[in-house]
Amino acid sequence: MLDRRATALIQPVVDAMARRLVRGGMGASQITVAGLAIGLFAAFLIANNSYLTGATAIFLSRTCDALDGAVARLTQPTDSGGFLDIAFDFLFYASIPLAFAISQPLQNALPAAVLLAAFVGTGSSFLACAVIATKRGMLNVDYPNKSFYFLGGLTEATETLAFFAAMCWWPGLFPELAYTFSALCLITIVTRIWWGWHAFQDTPP
Repeated sequence: MLDRRATALIQPVVDAMARRLVRGGMGASQITVAGLAIGLFAAFLIANNSYLTGATAIFLSRTCDALDGAVARLTQPTDSGGFLDIAFDFLFYASIPLAFAISQPLQNALPAAVLLAAFVGTGSSFLACAVIATKRGMLNVDYPNKSFYFLGGLTEATETLAFFAAMCWWPGLFPELAYTFSALCLITIVTRIWWGWHAFQDTPP
């Protein structure tokens, strides 16, 4: 829900950083891989109860996620790069609830499992819509720079990052935060399924 506003706010800074990286010879896929590595390191830190350091690593990882697309647009976007970007994003998102479950299994295992199930729902509905929309040649003018059809929702990257940060800052509240975000994800799942069912009813041109 907040991704477009957040992107517009940080885009000038991201573009300036991307230009420096391009001049330094850095490729978009290299940044994508670095973002996943830092994100998995964040999960490792959280699993070992280093929550605030883990939060810092999460923000660094998501900075890479913003930069790889900007670098790609300044050089040459590729389908392989777009594939890595979305695949690594989902790996990162899954790693954080798992890390909290490992850090405090008695308290966090069940809410982490619920949150991971919610992520499966948001991710599968997102990718299913993208596949069918791309097959039909549909374009989303709200996200023109994405590698494929990007269907937004109540819970997008910005909201996920905010909840991850809150979980790291107040780890004792992880169960409450996880259940709350799972409920918000459920709304996203329902609205995406409703949108896809109605949008794909007609015969494609």
